Amino acid sequence: MKFASLGSGSEGNALLISSGVEAAATTVMLDCGFGIRETERRLARLGLLPADLHGIVVTHEHGDHVGGVFKFARRHKIPVWLSFGTYQAVQRDCKDVDVRFCRDGDRLQIGALELRPYTVPHDAREPIQYVADDGKYRLGVLTDAGHATAHLVEALGGCDALMLECNHDRDMLANSAYPPSLKQRIGGAYGHLANVTSAEILDALDRSRLKTVVGAHLSKQNNTPELARAAICGVVGDTAVRVMIACQDEGFDWIALAGA
Repeated sequence: MKFASLGSGSEGNALLISSGVEAAATTVMLDCGFGIRETERRLARLGLLPADLHGIVVTHEHGDHVGGVFKFARRHKIPVWLSFGTYQAVQRDCKDVDVRFCRDGDRLQIGALELRPYTVPHDAREPIQYVADDGKYRLGVLTDAGHATAHLVEALGGCDALMLECNHDRDMLANSAYPPSLKQRIGGAYGHLANVTSAEILDALDRSRLKTVVGAHLSKQNNTPELARAAICGVVGDTAVRVMIACQDEGFDWIALAGA
């Protein structure tokens, strides 16, 4: 298994997860917050064409995650999986798209990949995140959640790699020029994860197999890569766990779990 990001942040998100060898590989895209041409350009940067995608799985209806999903899926005839709550929020955009439903506890088999949705606390209709499993390796994804829950900690335990939201530093957010209502939304129980909360989640996980952690969905205004990295490293310490930070413009290149 390997994974890569087309971009991660409030201006657009898309994550690729792939398992298998070359032409026989299964590749899915988790969210798509970019326009058609920009998505195609970013895919090409990673050596992929739209025809290489076997499906798009959606976390929730916010534009930086779903803004490009249905136009791209319609253009390239790619099936889309999402929760029914998310569908209710975006159904007018779904015309002529092969839409399929999933929910917490389901197991989606897409070629060589099994994806397991799990619910998270976020200000959306029915937000879900995913754990991907190819029978040998597990990748956990957690972005767009406001606080830790026992359910998400259980879902993410025992992963080989983790993409973990480190959205903001609490002091930077508190001292920012954002209006009070936006500060409250971002820092609230159904907003986004602060660095310290992300570290607490990481500390609570079963990390017996963990080899790679990628800090994701960083705020350009209220966080820095150095602060996010410090929060993660404060938990994994001097172990062999590799720590990386995703960025908005470039995402990150392919990370192979087998080589982690």
